Amino acid sequence: MQKISELTDEMAQSIKAKRDWVRNHYTPENLNEYDSVKGKLTLLDTILKSNWIDKKDKVKLQCLGITLGDTLIQDMNFIWVQVEDEYGTDPAIQLPDTTIILFPLTMISKRIEANETVDINELYVGLKEKVNEIRTNI
Repeated sequence: MQKISELTDEMAQSIKAKRDWVRNHYTPENLNEYDSVKGKLTLLDTILKSNWIDKKDKVKLQCLGITLGDTLIQDMNFIWVQVEDEYGTDPAIQLPDTTIILFPLTMISKRIEANETVDINELYVGLKEKVNEIRTNI
């Protein structure tokens, strides 16, 4: 059974640290690029295509997942929540007033660890299409 709740301070700080790790790939004068959906996706795409992260570096790959979550939040009005189940507690994003919950933290890392090539724009568009399809059928 899943328990969905607001982020604890500890979880919020963990998300912020992961977000900042990605965001700080922009130069200080260009940090505002992270504020747009396009800026987030471009940064993720650059990091992935440049192979800046080893597939064994799970934490850094999960940082990319946080940015993917931030992008969906900004573009589709999801919110950060935490989900507790028999395996532990993880950050997730939820579409308010629905049961639609996504776990972006590992969406990129699991694919990279499985030796898949991640096209961030394709992944993002696919997620949006699936969410809109589910939302229409609720």
